[in-house]
Amino acid sequence: MKKYLFTLFLYLPFIGNAQQTYVPDDNFEQELMNLGLDWVFDDYVETAGIDTITYLNITSSSIADLTGIEDFSALRELFCYSNQITFLDLSNNTQLFEVSCGNNQLTSLDLRNGNNQGLWYFMSINNPSLNCIDVDDVVWADYNWAKDTWTSFSTNCSVSGIQDKYSTKRLIKVVDIFGRSIMPKPNIPLLYIFDDGTVEKKLFMQ
Repeated sequence: MKKYLFTLFLYLPFIGNAQQTYVPDDNFEQELMNLGLDWVFDDYVETAGIDTITYLNITSSSIADLTGIEDFSALRELFCYSNQITFLDLSNNTQLFEVSCGNNQLTSLDLRNGNNQGLWYFMSINNPSLNCIDVDDVVWADYNWAKDTWTSFSTNCSVSGIQDKYSTKRLIKVVDIFGRSIMPKPNIPLLYIFDDGTVEKKLFMQ
């Protein structure tokens, strides 16, 4: 019996020190509980229960704060549209493939996750106060992602957001030298056509 008690006390510190992720928004935590990813309503969720999740649909849930999403490190598909989210930092979510965050109240959105070209689908339409989105690759984002007309992409919104907001130059399409629309690729001469009538010839070497 003494041996059993000694073994139990030996493991108690490890049980008590399980890594936790802070989730301050009650509606977000409630959705995680509904999905079976959390069991105690206490503003925390066990990180080990969420860091392997690849799909998360939390639409129309009255969520205002997605703090905690940074620990969904394996997340590929995030659907969080039609909430009241004001701030969204996805810079730690390097595996993202689809993101739909339209119909929110976003004022800040950080997508500098080091893998913008892996994000195949992105939509942030109907965020009235979102003037700038932080990205790693502005050209890729402009060509492939859907946003409001007043929203710009920038590698550093805190520095260039004001300039980007009032810039009217937007990429319309990318074509090859024969005028065929093409996805941006390295080692091929490409023409970038903008809505102000300007055309830029670019060649990215790899």
